[in-house]
Amino acid sequence: MKTNTVLIVLAAADLIVASPLQWLGLQTKRQVLSQMNDADILQYTLTLEHLEDKFYREGLANFTKAEFKAAGYDKAFYENVQTISAHETAHVQFLTAGLKAAGAKPVAECKYAFGITSVEAFIATASVLEGVGTSAYLGAAKQIANKGYLTAAGSILTIEARHSAYLRANLRQSPFPQSQENPLTPDQVHTMASGFIKSCPAGNTKFPIKAFPGLTVTTSGKIKAGDQVHVQTNKYALAKGDKAAKLHAVFVTANGPVHARLTANKDGIHFTITIPKGIHGQSYLLLSNCDEAATTVPDETVVAGPTYLEIQ
Repeated sequence: MKTNTVLIVLAAADLIVASPLQWLGLQTKRQVLSQMNDADILQYTLTLEHLEDKFYREGLANFTKAEFKAAGYDKAFYENVQTISAHETAHVQFLTAGLKAAGAKPVAECKYAFGITSVEAFIATASVLEGVGTSAYLGAAKQIANKGYLTAAGSILTIEARHSAYLRANLRQSPFPQSQENPLTPDQVHTMASGFIKSCPAGNTKFPIKAFPGLTVTTSGKIKAGDQVHVQTNKYALAKGDKAAKLHAVFVTANGPVHARLTANKDGIHFTITIPKGIHGQSYLLLSNCDEAATTVPDETVVAGPTYLEIQ
């Protein structure tokens, strides 16, 4: 994940009572979409919450209230970021306790490398992570079989969305740039999050999730509809004899893929994308070999990305 300044990469235990844990009767037999069952989805969301929890704890340990003030953020903002951090810790506790109560072994925190060197980069990255978290919960919702799980996940999704709106407003970005949220699949989310993950405990549960080849935006500055942006792939290139016409630049939206004009460089690694109309705010671009007539972009057709763009 990338911005102009950084690569993008409360309920205490006594509030997690028996009743909310009853929805965690794990259904291990029902396979859905990308072969992830309900237990896998909960482990996947816990993996994301671990990342966010560690990100905030590390950032608040590295930057003082005085450094926030020097960066232009007042006492109230600093305290609200502390509250966001507490929320992420509570989400980890909630999912961990639920999985244990259901007899599952929760995944443990991984080792991360966030590369954050300033308060500005910390807040910019936090905003992106909250947006990705919201899109992750939304994208996972259709894979959840148990309605109790869905309600519980939704209760976290709405808080992630509030975090996102608050941080965006304080970055002088629209807190609600579009009327609908963009859903991301687990594989798409993992592709963006994997850049932060150095290693995970060997004992962590393995579930069916993978990262696609990376996609990086190399254009800096403000981006709006009609602009051309340059992107490059990592671990993917058009093979000799392949035609760029077979490749599509796609923005993920709530109402299906929106295709953008794509021009490939001769090296098969660098591409120019024209931003289509109707795309605003935190947006996700990927490269796919999926036909333009398709109403969705199946994961098996993704060849690189997604990557993050902030579009005016």
